[in-house]
Amino acid sequence: MTTSLVQQSNTKLWMAAIKPPMYTVAVIPIWVGTAVAWATNGGIDSLVFLTFLISAILIIAWLNLSNDVFDADTGIDKNKAHSVVNLTGNKPLIFWLSNFLLAVGILGIFAIAWWQKDFTVIALILLCCALGYSYQGPPFRFGYQGLGEIICFVTFGPMAVSAAYYSQTQSWSWTNLAAAVIIGITTSVILFCSHFHQVEDDTAAGKRSPIVRLGTHRGSQLLIWIGSSAYVLTGLFTLLGIFPVWTLLTFLSLPFALKLFRHVHQYHDQPDKVSNCKFIAVAMHFCSGLLLGLGFVVG
Repeated sequence: MTTSLVQQSNTKLWMAAIKPPMYTVAVIPIWVGTAVAWATNGGIDSLVFLTFLISAILIIAWLNLSNDVFDADTGIDKNKAHSVVNLTGNKPLIFWLSNFLLAVGILGIFAIAWWQKDFTVIALILLCCALGYSYQGPPFRFGYQGLGEIICFVTFGPMAVSAAYYSQTQSWSWTNLAAAVIIGITTSVILFCSHFHQVEDDTAAGKRSPIVRLGTHRGSQLLIWIGSSAYVLTGLFTLLGIFPVWTLLTFLSLPFALKLFRHVHQYHDQPDKVSNCKFIAVAMHFCSGLLLGLGFVVG
């Protein structure tokens, strides 16, 4: 019985370390950019889409693993049992594994650029990777200055969604940019929510996250405004004719947003209870992004 409990505990720690739900932040930007391209062209290149999708997942794996390595350097994760570095006790291994995943992911994007004889996409993704590195990587560590949400918005919104759109159309689109803004907002909400339960550790490590700066109560209030803006903008863009009316399907994900707002408002200062809010944010991001893209495909 004891061995079984230990195995279950280790499995839970590894699942928390790998963070499978977080890989939706790789899927949704590629899906939405490709969906807008579908609406523009009436079809897509499936090979390009699948290659881009797999590459994006590998790049997110690099980002997650390398962030664990960089956080281990600062000591901010010393109390984080589900850090991959803490679980393995082998920081160099995780560092080189993350770099290997990055290299394979970049190779996939390079293949797309090679097929199309257009290196715009690889340039965009390399810039995304550079911004992703600057979030936790030395000497920048911009996440420690409270700039993570801005980096997240730009990288996973306008840049990643535009790269996915460009890979299908070799052109730019204001409609796609509008959709990218919404995806940038919902992705940033995930990162914003990840700070509520670790204020003490962040403060001790000198990390000035938005929640450290604002406090958990004001942060919970700001979350409502930021999260709601994604739905307000969707409605506005539809009203202005920028989005097809079917993108209003996005509002079917509103229950996840309301659940998130209520949960964080109620437990913002209770780390044990608020720690799961980022997974509610992931559900909001995934469902709203999936429905937004579906609206473009159907519309």
